[in-house]
Amino acid sequence: MKYSQLCHLVLLTLLLALAPLAAHANVPANASAQGVHEFTLSNGMKILVKPDNRAPVVVSQVWYGVGSAHEHGGITGISHALEHMMFKGTARYPAGEFSRIIAEQGGRENAFTSRDYTAYYQLLAAGRLEIALKLEADRMRNLTLPEEEFVQEMRVVKEERRLRTEDNPNALLFEQVNATAWLNSPYGIPVIGWMTDIEHYTIADMRDWYDRWYAPNNATLVVVGDVDPHAVYRMARRYFGPIKARELPEIKPRTETRQLGERRIIVRAPARVPAVLMGYKVPVLPTAEEDWEPYALLVAAGILDGGESARLARTLVREQELAAGAGAGYSPFNRLDTLFMLSASPSQGTSLADLEAALTESLERLKREPVSEAELERVKAQVVAREVYRLDSVEGQAMQIGMLEKVGLGWRTLDEIAERVRAVTAEQVQAVAQKYFDVDRRTVGWLEPLPIDPDNPPSTFEGHLR
Repeated sequence: MKYSQLCHLVLLTLLLALAPLAAHANVPANASAQGVHEFTLSNGMKILVKPDNRAPVVVSQVWYGVGSAHEHGGITGISHALEHMMFKGTARYPAGEFSRIIAEQGGRENAFTSRDYTAYYQLLAAGRLEIALKLEADRMRNLTLPEEEFVQEMRVVKEERRLRTEDNPNALLFEQVNATAWLNSPYGIPVIGWMTDIEHYTIADMRDWYDRWYAPNNATLVVVGDVDPHAVYRMARRYFGPIKARELPEIKPRTETRQLGERRIIVRAPARVPAVLMGYKVPVLPTAEEDWEPYALLVAAGILDGGESARLARTLVREQELAAGAGAGYSPFNRLDTLFMLSASPSQGTSLADLEAALTESLERLKREPVSEAELERVKAQVVAREVYRLDSVEGQAMQIGMLEKVGLGWRTLDEIAERVRAVTAEQVQAVAQKYFDVDRRTVGWLEPLPIDPDNPPSTFEGHLR
């Protein structure tokens, strides 16, 4: 992952969480003060609808509570592989028909897999919503998983892994640091899986994973757009209601073993520039001892990397000229503890050791000195201002709702996040820095470039093959 992309990802995650969408709601049909309606089908499937009448469009998303963090050795990446197979047809809609029908209706569709969830979405004209629900309900339980499609699609998944990770030095460093940081937390598992596991999946593995997790009582339908919530509920009940609930697997805690000292790794791969990536183990909203700590860590990330006026860009890049680029990233919206990450590529003549020392000093300063009131207020103002842009997208609003639901926080958390960020004090930022930015809690990775084969240069692919 490139440093600018890492920073963008962190900011995106923050923005996805800050739009004030939800307040108190009643089930099944009373709307929240901010417009979110919640329903629950008799089979346990949750329906969340937020009307947005600014344009005659709708986004429909089905979120399943399964991702790479539910996997184990031997089948890593199977959640992502199953995401691919979800487009390979049912008896009623053979391979390619789902995408063809959505395109025929003037819509677009795709899917994504993360550590804690897998989601499928369509963006269509509002009057075409029923088509999306009908198609999604069909593939929730009726995948045919033909052997020939499976063999072909696993070739696609292997190629995606090569392009996204194995031939991409920054992504390779990111993957290796995560795998080194976590001993028994499933967050050490790459979402796309290890190549050896991908090579040895069987169609029985795929069928078993589908049967375990793809059930209405493990799914949430999120609909945002120019719709009537009660009409959406009736459509969802018609298409998803007949699907029977299933007994879901028990989710083990898999709490990370206490780290007893710094971990370091060197990744040598063909690359144009070297890099440093550092990750400190930190809590998230569901795991924090004090509920204010994740918000203070979120503000700390903004202080270090919140635009050109932030500390890393100002100090390491412009003033000291040690880094060609630098970033920091943290998301409190996970099920399990995560990493607070700092990354940088050195400027000409700067060693990785000097660059690492400069990144470390940026954290030591947070420990020593309370952030000034002016700097703290500037960071908070940036966070609040950015949320406005997310409100223009029905897709962004749906993402906010679905993400919080599937990490166990619930969509109502949206109502309090902006207020909690505004309440963070300089003393709290200093306190989390002192508590969590400890050398014994960190993992450091260096990327040392090897010569590049001109006939096989490093990949810059960051997409998703389908």
